[in-house]
Amino acid sequence: MRLSAIEASHYRANVDLFAHSWAALRRAVAELPDEDFARPSGCAGWLVRDLVCHLVIDAQDVLITLATPEETEPTRDAVTYWEVSATPPTGDDPLDALIVRLAAAYGEPRLLTFHLDDVGSAAGRAAGLADPRLRVGTRGEVLTAGDYLSAYVLEWTLHHLDLVANLPDAAGPPAAGLARSREMLEKIAGAAFPASFSDKDALLVGTGRRAPADAEKAELGDLAARLPLVLG
Repeated sequence: MRLSAIEASHYRANVDLFAHSWAALRRAVAELPDEDFARPSGCAGWLVRDLVCHLVIDAQDVLITLATPEETEPTRDAVTYWEVSATPPTGDDPLDALIVRLAAAYGEPRLLTFHLDDVGSAAGRAAGLADPRLRVGTRGEVLTAGDYLSAYVLEWTLHHLDLVANLPDAAGPPAAGLARSREMLEKIAGAAFPASFSDKDALLVGTGRRAPADAEKAELGDLAARLPLVLG
């Protein structure tokens, strides 16, 4: 069964945004001076080097998922892929602690960035080759490859914000990724963020990466009581 022109165009847009967001994040990592890897990231308990190590694991997950076909009907889509909690991570989770140990084992930042570029480039190529209708399995759920890659735009964008949280000279995520991620977060929330919020601020406040100022909290209205939306 062939894709319609509209379906093909929609999928290509999702793949292009996945690739654009992922390439921008990897480029931002590659441009960091060595000393920045020891600075805090926007993830609780993680240094920048720990976050970069997590991105290596993310890239491996993309490769594994795209190579794990399923025959059953999808159980999730790009929005329902996410498990939502109201409790922000503390960095004390055993898996989080494992990432810290793995990152330290690399020793030199150049080894970590080399691994990210190597595995990350492969993940990008695999995404470009995937059939959008392919059903893939991950975390005990089934999605189409198109929905899975679309969900990862939000992953890349949030972690790009985490990467540059304490690095004012580093390049931030692309505008298109920020806009698409805000759109997905609003669907997850079941409500729109105020128009006065930039895409970046909607994502930071919405996911608990920073607390809203008093004026922002007033603008959020009833939505403020449902935040943060901690995605996992």
